[in-house]
Amino acid sequence: MNLAASSLGPLAVSLSELIIGTIAFLIVFAVLYRVLFPRIQQILKERTEAIEGGLERATETQKEAEETLDQYRAQLAEARHEASRLRQDAQEQGAQIIAELRAQGEAERQRLVAAAHEQIEADRAQALQALRAEIGTLAVELASRVVGESLDEEARQRRVVDRFLAELEAESAPSKATP
Repeated sequence: MNLAASSLGPLAVSLSELIIGTIAFLIVFAVLYRVLFPRIQQILKERTEAIEGGLERATETQKEAEETLDQYRAQLAEARHEASRLRQDAQEQGAQIIAELRAQGEAERQRLVAAAHEQIEADRAQALQALRAEIGTLAVELASRVVGESLDEEARQRRVVDRFLAELEAESAPSKATP
């Protein structure tokens, strides 16, 4: 065999080394297959489950995020609706307040006008009273000059003045009705 071994060169292997190498390879392969291969499969299975679980969690998280987004949008729409309703209520209340203030202003204006009319009427009555007194004094003085007698007595003066004013009013009443 030496001859065959020398003819092949450095690649020549003896039969006993080949058998021992093959048996050693099979023993190492069997040990690796029995011990290492199940561990490798277990690690690959765990990794696969972890990746699939991560994908499932990511999908669930995405669904939850979409649901949360939908809830947020619904709340936002509700808040906008509520804000619109509050604005409308505020506008209505503002219009109501303006109407109330206008009504109060009109009532105050009417009260002031009525008070002014009353004051004017009181001033007119007072002026009329003062005018009657002045006219009475002037009428008594004129009448005493015309009649030629003294009208010193106060009761007599009043009667003369009242009669004179009644005559004046009677004369002016028909003239006021004709225009």
